[in-house]
Amino acid sequence: MGLFGFVQDIGRKVFNTDADAAEKIQEHILANNPGVENLQVTYEDGIVSLAGDCTNKQAFQKCVLMAGNVEGVKDVYATDLRPYVDPTPRAVPVEAEEEYYVIQSGDSLSKIAKQFYGDANKWMDLFEANKEIILDPDKIFPGQKIVIPRK
Repeated sequence: MGLFGFVQDIGRKVFNTDADAAEKIQEHILANNPGVENLQVTYEDGIVSLAGDCTNKQAFQKCVLMAGNVEGVKDVYATDLRPYVDPTPRAVPVEAEEEYYVIQSGDSLSKIAKQFYGDANKWMDLFEANKEIILDPDKIFPGQKIVIPRK
């Protein structure tokens, strides 16, 4: 897994200076640990690099999104963040189960649920899938990147 781009001047403020950025971003991820072990974070000029072992595919996605949705982060490199690999061989390739979405001005979780699921009442599915990223369903912001799980 490689580079993931984000909007640098928006997001949750978790650090005050570049010197404490890596430590604060690591604390932010581990406080809501989505399933990562041996997490290591580096930060330089708006670029975060993540390393560690994820316990499942969702953990990988959430680590990247949690780091990227921090104010001051423009890119996340996850080349050393090892995603969980299903040891069960499959005869047929599995179709992608989710995609990423960037919140736009005027969006709400119900509006996004209507767009992707055809039912605005499924907003809670979006919130549950992104609970480490969205702490309050009424407080999402333009530029924030979330995952849209496929049903």
